[in-house]
Amino acid sequence: MKKLNRKNKNLENKLPIKIVQFGEGNFLRAFVDDAFQKLNKEVNFNAGIAVVQPIEHGMIEMLNKQDGLYTLFLNGLKNGEEIQTKELITNIVKGVDPYKNFDEYLELAKEENLEFIISNTTEAGISYDAQDKPAMQPPNSFPAKLTVLLYERFKFFKGDSKKGLTIIPCELINYNADNLKEIILKYIEIWNLEPDFKNWIIEHNTFHNTLVDRIVPGYPKAQIEKYNAQLDYQDDLIVTAEPFFLWVIEGSDALKEKLPFEQTNLDVKIVEDIQPFRTRKVRILNGAHTAMVPFSILYGNTTVRETIENDFTGKFVENAVYDEIIKTLDLSESELKHFADEVFDRFRNPFVEHQLSSIALNSISKFKVRVLPSLLKYVELNDKLPVHLVFAFASLIRFYKEDWNGTALPIQDDKEIVNTFKEIWDLKEYEQIAKVVLGNQEFWGQDLNLINSLTKAITLGLEEIDQNGIEQGFINFKNKF
Repeated sequence: MKKLNRKNKNLENKLPIKIVQFGEGNFLRAFVDDAFQKLNKEVNFNAGIAVVQPIEHGMIEMLNKQDGLYTLFLNGLKNGEEIQTKELITNIVKGVDPYKNFDEYLELAKEENLEFIISNTTEAGISYDAQDKPAMQPPNSFPAKLTVLLYERFKFFKGDSKKGLTIIPCELINYNADNLKEIILKYIEIWNLEPDFKNWIIEHNTFHNTLVDRIVPGYPKAQIEKYNAQLDYQDDLIVTAEPFFLWVIEGSDALKEKLPFEQTNLDVKIVEDIQPFRTRKVRILNGAHTAMVPFSILYGNTTVRETIENDFTGKFVENAVYDEIIKTLDLSESELKHFADEVFDRFRNPFVEHQLSSIALNSISKFKVRVLPSLLKYVELNDKLPVHLVFAFASLIRFYKEDWNGTALPIQDDKEIVNTFKEIWDLKEYEQIAKVVLGNQEFWGQDLNLINSLTKAITLGLEEIDQNGIEQGFINFKNKF
């Protein structure tokens, strides 16, 4: 079998470098690089990507061995129908390791056609490191590396206003671009770089907050022979992902002109404010995940797909999303329902075995951020409690008792939280347990006993779960609610 490289695939004509991408991992290769490939194919965007390895040990050497080529497999459901596709991604024209060749890294700043900086350096990547200095080759942090690159571009093009860049970070933190810009300006000040450079950054470079969403399992190690059998070349960088794609970018009409994604079928939204879309994702997708975990594990399920396909637990989660969570959000109901439909397709994906135990990590803090706001907003709007979210809350509290019918439960949380629950469950009386948990302001940031009837409802939920199990317990709970 032939090796995968440009010569063997007759792809020796490379695209001009319009994008410098910090990060060579699975997500960027299955998300951003896929998106720009579609722009190139469908809109003649003509954009090549230079990939920078953001940490000392990475995959640039492997990427360069294949001349930036790799195969993307998309596996999943769309509108209930199974989808399996494969595509050779061809728009990465260069991989640069600044730890081995810093001069090559600086040369990227001088690219005449460069327009965009893209990054995904993990949530911890956008951070300030006081040890970073401008003379380091390279500095430690991603923001410091980017500051050095931008400074080199500023000097080379003599502060040309037309050579500023569009900077689009994809790290999974809120206000990712705002944070990145703030740190860059901090380095400029601390490193005593000239005021003209600071003004160039502020006036001629744009920073865009983003929300990204696609599940990327990555390299299919356990099934690699099955994937290799579909290729006529040897690919050591196969990446798998789901078909679902959402990229929300904060920007104006000027950015829409620069990035004509509306001429493709990709769900790229360039909007003035990404926060409603972030809230939608956190409340519906992440909220459904967090709400289902304790409830579904206590029922006896082990995966997300099993939960959704089960008649009882699937209906429970659907009712929680469509009848309760969606009713608390500000976007149009039709748009929210469409998004929720896509979420349930993702939950049913037969190619992803998403273990409930793997998303049980830090369930208390997740519930506070992802589920509790929907519960409280529902109460505010309807002057009554949402039955499914409240029962999910009771299931969460019961889950933290750590055992169920003699079996240890997969609790993964801060030791202090786990120990607090041990003390609480020693109280034995359900009403007292409910009061103490709901009153723990370190958990919830407020005393939830003040929510009308919530203490009584949680007490009832705990009693029913222990006495009658999840299914019958919920039926009884709903009838008494």
